[in-house]
This record gives sequence, C-alpha cells and structure tokens, in this order.
Amino acid sequence: MAPRLELVTPENVGDACRLRIRPEQERYVAPVAFSLAEAYADPEHAWPRLVYDEDRLVAFVMGGFLAGDPFIHSTLWRINVAADAQRAGYGRFAIRAVAEEAVRRGRTDLAVGYAKGEASPEAFYLRLGFVPNGRQVGEFFEAVAPLDVLLA
Repeated sequence: MAPRLELVTPENVGDACRLRIRPEQERYVAPVAFSLAEAYADPEHAWPRLVYDEDRLVAFVMGGFLAGDPFIHSTLWRINVAADAQRAGYGRFAIRAVAEEAVRRGRTDLAVGYAKGEASPEAFYLRLGFVPNGRQVGEFFEAVAPLDVLLA
C-alpha cells in the first residue's frame, strides 16, 4: 500500500507528538509538538500533515504559505521522518505533497532552510533538486527547488 497524507486530528495528535527522529538529527529540526504549536498559532500560513503507511505514522511535514507575498516563497517548514522509517521514500513523498499544495496555491517553487553539519538534511534536499540560492539567515541556509523538478 502507498503512503498517504492525513490531517492532524484530536485522535492522532498524541501519536504525532511522540514521533521520534534519529538522535543525531534532533539539533536540525524542531519536535513535532513544537511545530504543531506554531501551526496552531499561525493557522493562516501553516499546512501541517501526517504521513501514514497503512496504520503506521511514519512522518510529519509542514509547509508554509503566505498568499499574495511575492518575496516569501512557499516553504517547507518542517519534515520529521520516524527514525525507523527513514530511507524508505517517506520524506520524498512528504515533500512532494507540500509541492503539490504549492502548485494548488499557484506557486512555482518551494524553499527550504537548513543548517549545515554532520547529520544535516542538506544532502537529502540537494538530491531532491533543491539548489542553494546564497541566502543565509543566521545559521540557516536557503535552497529553492522549482516545483516541476520536485514533481517529476
């Protein structure tokens, strides 16, 4: 069975908050509970979703969209893939779902910010087609991918 996207609901929010990534990755991405708090505080822009494989929660992803702002990209805000579910295509599936939502909203690209270092997600993003654009905010570097590349 193929992975599927689900809304965060009262029935699955506890499982979402218990989703754990690899310990060495924790410095690069906020826990799901923090991301859901951000989504609650900014529901107009946040697009949180869960990825299931059959009945098993395997990932959390959150896009960010700011309608009408030409300077802020559609953005991959968070992606957390369960430690025991990594390297099985769920991250790619989740990012593709955000890309599809960006297309639905009339966007042409998707941005992501990441920190560099050992266990950084940088190589994963580059493999998917994100290209660093030279922009840096604090310790975070930005990369952008055309949606046609992510959806190919």
